[in-house]
Amino acid sequence: MSNDNRHPDIEIYIKNRSLDQILEWLRERCDSLEPQHSGGGTHALKAVLDGVTVPVMIHEKAVGKAWISVWFRSDATPWVRDLDCAEEVSNALDTQVRCIVSGWQDGDDPDEWWRIENGSTEKITWRTE
Repeated sequence: MSNDNRHPDIEIYIKNRSLDQILEWLRERCDSLEPQHSGGGTHALKAVLDGVTVPVMIHEKAVGKAWISVWFRSDATPWVRDLDCAEEVSNALDTQVRCIVSGWQDGDDPDEWWRIENGSTEKITWRTE
């Protein structure tokens, strides 16, 4: 896959996992992970992934009570697309993970998402508003 298809950032939505479970996965996956600040269910962290520092935002209850959003605010992640990260997290945490189908360009359908669960990837419509 060419670098032109690399998403500008990575954001995934993790279902029915606690903040502690997600942070444990991050600690195992990252070279280092430092909390920056937390408040109101939002957590800013500084992660080092494969030697590169990446700001990470975690939002608890991002969509309803079941979903936690994890946003890697950089294109310098180990994953080319949101889907690559979502598949890894779904396997690691044994839960459903969703992510947007494309890298957010004008004309994209904001309701078109990937649902990853039990090793299966399916395109769905998810209205998050």
